[in-house]
Amino acid sequence: MRPVPVIHVITKLEFGGAQQNTLHTVANLDRRRFQPVLMAGPDGYLMPQARHLDVPLGIVPSMERPLNPVADLRAYRELVDLLTPLGRQRAIVHTHSSKAGILGRWAARKAGIPVIIHSIHGFGFTPEQGFMEYRLLRGAERITSRITDHFIAVSEANRKDGIRYGLFGPDECTVIRSGFDLQRFRSAPAHEERLAVEAGLPPGCPVVLMVACLKPQKAPLDFVRMAAQVHPRMPGTRFLIAGDGELRGALEEEIKRLGLAGILVPLGWREDVPELIKSSRVVVLTSRWEGLPRVIPQAKAAGRPVVATAVDGSVEAIREGVDGFLCPPGDVKALADRVLALLADGELAETMGREGARTVDEFDENTMVRRQEELYGRLLEEKGLW
Repeated sequence: MRPVPVIHVITKLEFGGAQQNTLHTVANLDRRRFQPVLMAGPDGYLMPQARHLDVPLGIVPSMERPLNPVADLRAYRELVDLLTPLGRQRAIVHTHSSKAGILGRWAARKAGIPVIIHSIHGFGFTPEQGFMEYRLLRGAERITSRITDHFIAVSEANRKDGIRYGLFGPDECTVIRSGFDLQRFRSAPAHEERLAVEAGLPPGCPVVLMVACLKPQKAPLDFVRMAAQVHPRMPGTRFLIAGDGELRGALEEEIKRLGLAGILVPLGWREDVPELIKSSRVVVLTSRWEGLPRVIPQAKAAGRPVVATAVDGSVEAIREGVDGFLCPPGDVKALADRVLALLADGELAETMGREGARTVDEFDENTMVRRQEELYGRLLEEKGLW
């Protein structure tokens, strides 16, 4: 029996968890049963990595994140053209992210793809959007859910929200954790001396780290404001943020405004995240909404405590007071107080780090791939295609 084409469609290959998971999945599907294909908008930090995979890559020139009716219609037509040769046979389209999720599923329907799956990495409609945009995106998701055979959520919180929003029933969504290379984070060395030179850190200073794309979802300015409250009470501490994005300029302006130049250092995109985490005392995440952010279990695998906002799947990944602390989103003072507690009590930080390292096995990246393969097989069997 010929391998079944599995086409993963994602908006942009930026340096994020959903994108890294997608690349790992297409690279590691069982080729005896599945033939992976990747489709994405142009550019993106991870595009060179995608081009080096032994996987067919379809570029969708007009697919971009911002709402743009003209470009979105072009992207839909481009996807239909790419998918049509694969349609009306045993094939699966598996979409990721909001834009590719909407356009990719309707293009798959038009192309006659028999199995359509969508992964939820957090929802594209959020309360922080304007009323009209929120209603438009939520309505689009609800209509598109009707042509979707199954959903994957990275957190139980997202699964429950999807049921509450009327996107799917309890049996139409499976929770599969966002995986990563556990061993790399467990065994990574600290880069304290290199960071001291590269970022101008005093030797041996405690480091508070955030790893995130600099976009509104992650609220990176809250990290800057938290640092401004921590630093006067722990002046030897330094703060690093690994990531880049649309809020880079606003982040740098806030650093200047609060007098944190040289105290909080933006590092840009980094591929040595395991080593950065190992070099830190505390890992912080200030998100306003999430799916389930991989940096939390990554920090736990590396033995570091986490202070994060209590949103969506983050609540599932942290045991409050055991391997980290949870704070209300936007509550900069609460974040600062928890970080100060961990900086002041090294034994508490070490104990939380050890506790966290014991509970991350479900985030293994190969387990993630095998569970997706099981779901693909089950859906094909249900349609009589396996």
